[in-house]
Amino acid sequence: MSMTVQTIAQSLGVECAGDKDLVIDRASEPAAAGPRDLALAMDKSYLDALAAGAAEAAVLWQGADWQALGLKAAIFVSRPRFAMAGITAVFDRAPVIDAGIHATAVIHPTAVIGEGAAIGPFVVIGPNASIGARARLLSHVTISEDAVIGDDALIYSGVRIGSRVVIGDRFIAHFNSVVGSDGFSFVTLEPNAAEEARSSFEASGTAKPQSYHRIASTASVKVGDDVELGASSTLDKGTVADTVIGDGTKIDNHVQVGHNVRIGRDCLLCAHAAVAGSSVLGDRVILGGQAGVGDHLVLGDDVIAAGATAILSNVPAGRVMMGYPAMPMKQNIAAYKALRRLPRLVVKINDLQKLVLKPK
Repeated sequence: MSMTVQTIAQSLGVECAGDKDLVIDRASEPAAAGPRDLALAMDKSYLDALAAGAAEAAVLWQGADWQALGLKAAIFVSRPRFAMAGITAVFDRAPVIDAGIHATAVIHPTAVIGEGAAIGPFVVIGPNASIGARARLLSHVTISEDAVIGDDALIYSGVRIGSRVVIGDRFIAHFNSVVGSDGFSFVTLEPNAAEEARSSFEASGTAKPQSYHRIASTASVKVGDDVELGASSTLDKGTVADTVIGDGTKIDNHVQVGHNVRIGRDCLLCAHAAVAGSSVLGDRVILGGQAGVGDHLVLGDDVIAAGATAILSNVPAGRVMMGYPAMPMKQNIAAYKALRRLPRLVVKINDLQKLVLKPK
């Protein structure tokens, strides 16, 4: 993985200075960096840490005096976090998988395997499934019948792809994620207590005991290009219309997307977020960790929900939401501040009552 400072700078499309031929082995935190490490000190707050380390080259902010910092070479960036994407890509190590099809893989004769695909140990690929060119499937992956996986996919161990799922190019699915499990959809013969509570906000107590009947998921899941799915996350099949994930959407670990959900382009769903059945998320929607979206709701483009936000009604485009139940973030912060003042207000009210009621 060794490369020169100039090679790294060119890959980032930025300028460098000093000994451009200095060889770098890896990126490092400034304080832990050695002579062949690239210290990531992209803000002035890292000056003390940089001095504590032994780096000879560093990634610095624009205009930094690299020579005064005792460095032999420097790379200059204007947007540190974006630079991190490029730097980590340079030093990233792809998972190890042998070319071709492993002897233990079970592949149905009707399945189509694209040119240059690598199929790992104990992979199972069902009838009429299609695997794109240069796709990499690590061990113990299951691809069910009629599923389609696009080109350049990277699918980690334990991933399950259900029947008739269609996935675009450059898909990444991390360990034990599931695409195409059945939706959680059940119904009783007569209206049950939950339905009564939903319509009247209370239970009548007259609902009789009855069993749930399963509503089958007859549709599947369609996933666009450049989608990434975190470990142990689940995308459920649709009931009669496909669940849809738009191009460029990134989904974190332990995220649940229910049946019939439609998610737009370039959305971010952070860990433990959940979207209930038949809800629609516009483009560039962001759900913070543990945020939840109720069923049959619509979130407009560019909606942002802070962590643990519970969205129980439609949200117009561009809103930043927070709280339980969700409200605009500024309003929620004001309400929270007021809530913290309540104990003092109660004491004041009690004192005022005593004054008013005090016998004259």
